[in-house]
Amino acid sequence: MWRFILALPISVIVLAAMSGGAKADPRPNFLFVYTDDQRWDAMSVVQQAQGKQARFPWIETPNMDRIAAEGLRFRNAFVVNSLCAPSRASFLTGCYGYLNGVVNNHTDFPVNNVTYATELRKAGYVTGFVGKWHMGRQSGQRPGFDYSASFVGQGRFFDCPFEINGKATETTGWVDDVSTDFALEFIRQNKGKPFLLALGFKSPHGPRTPAKRWETVYADERARTVPNMSIPAIYQGSPDYGKAEPTPPGFAERTDLNYHRCIRGADENLGKLLDELDKLALADNTMVIFTSDNGYYLGEHRLGDKRSAYEESLRVPMLIRFPKLGAKGKVVDSTVLNIDIAPTILDYAGVAVPAQMQGHSWRPLLEGKGTAWRHEFFYCYYYERGFHVPTTTAVRNELAKLVKYPGHDQWTELFDLQADPFEMKNLIGDPAHADLRKQMEAEYDEQAQAINFQIPPFADDPAGSKPPTPPAKACVLEYRFDQDEGDEVIDRSGKNNHASARGVPLAEGRQGHKARRFDGKALIDVGKAKSLSPCAPGWTVSVTFKADKPDGVLVTHGGASRGYCLYLQGGKPAWSVRSASRIATVVASQPLDAGWNTLTAMITADKHLVLLCNGKQVARGKLHDFITEDPNVGLRIGANRGSQVVSENPPPGFTGLIESVQIFNHQRP
Repeated sequence: MWRFILALPISVIVLAAMSGGAKADPRPNFLFVYTDDQRWDAMSVVQQAQGKQARFPWIETPNMDRIAAEGLRFRNAFVVNSLCAPSRASFLTGCYGYLNGVVNNHTDFPVNNVTYATELRKAGYVTGFVGKWHMGRQSGQRPGFDYSASFVGQGRFFDCPFEINGKATETTGWVDDVSTDFALEFIRQNKGKPFLLALGFKSPHGPRTPAKRWETVYADERARTVPNMSIPAIYQGSPDYGKAEPTPPGFAERTDLNYHRCIRGADENLGKLLDELDKLALADNTMVIFTSDNGYYLGEHRLGDKRSAYEESLRVPMLIRFPKLGAKGKVVDSTVLNIDIAPTILDYAGVAVPAQMQGHSWRPLLEGKGTAWRHEFFYCYYYERGFHVPTTTAVRNELAKLVKYPGHDQWTELFDLQADPFEMKNLIGDPAHADLRKQMEAEYDEQAQAINFQIPPFADDPAGSKPPTPPAKACVLEYRFDQDEGDEVIDRSGKNNHASARGVPLAEGRQGHKARRFDGKALIDVGKAKSLSPCAPGWTVSVTFKADKPDGVLVTHGGASRGYCLYLQGGKPAWSVRSASRIATVVASQPLDAGWNTLTAMITADKHLVLLCNGKQVARGKLHDFITEDPNVGLRIGANRGSQVVSENPPPGFTGLIESVQIFNHQRP
């Protein structure tokens, strides 16, 4: 069992008993709890409301449901930037990221920002922050808070090192259990004075590792498919966009059960906090707010992760319980945002809301005052280096959404959310919807002007670090490992090229994503499939990895007469193709940089081999001929076993981490 001492300044420690005759401070307490990457419908209260349309009817979140039953649930809650750190900064400041200085995951939170914590602290509240902060690698006591028990960056799910008011402290156990224990002790020590406690759970962010007690719950459950799982995101460059048929409904889709198991663990800890408020007789005077920092794709639009502006990414759970309101089981349809939380807290604390806060207090909605409320909002995600989602802006109202990608006018999307809630039909060029387009373009301009939208100079520059965009026509294999369980590797291309990982365990990749660890001997065996036949005048293989040794096979397909191999040779990327028993090879002139790299190897339509490293061409050469027959030896990742594409000085197996593998056919299959 781990032990800790809650290190609060003497001036802010409040005794449980009030001095004789002293009157309790009537101002409310605030408990603000949020998860990481929990989509809006990943609660049983929502699944039950959806009935036969529920994707995960087996999920259980009794304590989130309890808040909804004892308070109210916002059915239309959104974030203004669907990314962890920017959303967390918006929670604190009530502002968009271009104002508070955080528009990506690798920027520290500016300590001079005005936040709900700084203003409550001035007003005599005791303020505490516990759990996941996740603003770059920022360490030390959390700015604006009297007390913090937090960890650096992503931390880890088990035995995570914490910092107590900036002092390194070892802990033992599941990270959200540890955070909850710190939070409970803060509440106990400050029960006699108005307090604010913010608690950030790590769950269900990857690499998702549930507590032992939840690691087998939902065994063998499947998710209901939804129509837009076959509809690609427009920025992926797929020729299927606008042409793909909707996915048939049913309970047949694998889902990452650890995602839901981690949510179950977070919900359990939420219940401990609610029970403690009851035990200490604090529940009636404590406003509890529960949400998540962003939504999450679970296969919709062929996506995982978040960032872009489709509904699954924008929408978040939003629950509030404050018994003095007298609201029980109420559902509110008005549009609320993550930037509203800070003004709401300050308003109910009787503290003036700073003029720079762009959100609005929910008091009119919570108290039924019937005053005007927003009908639309502006969304902006800024390109972040190392990721494939471009800068994305949007305006959304109750009826429609207009999405724009600055610098890519050809990707503009218009959706009728009433007729097309899964956002499958882009109406931007439809003459029948010209009036809707005109209306939404006017709203876009109005909302952009209202918030003074801008791309700040501290945002990442996509021109300087643009990921490779191969001239591919169809993705035939896509492994990202985030939805994998055990040795089964899930193909997200829609071609069902699932594989078996032989001695290649899941591991932590970048920014919390999953990767596979290779030891130089193990491999992922994909096997043969019609869609993976490289008999096409154009083929692309792209791999993101971190190598531990300078030599090793990344991807190989085929043998001594035909096939291809992408590999490392003396630290330099190499790309070999055999056709008609003749081999052509290109090798980069310089070794790879240390750390993570993305190699993109192409067979072009004009019979050239092209090799890109992190989007820059590093080698180019002539190809004798295209591969004209499907190789006898199947596709393998991480090892050369059975393949003789590179027969002279064949490279060994790969040692290190592989985070993603993609293969594209330049002709539609």
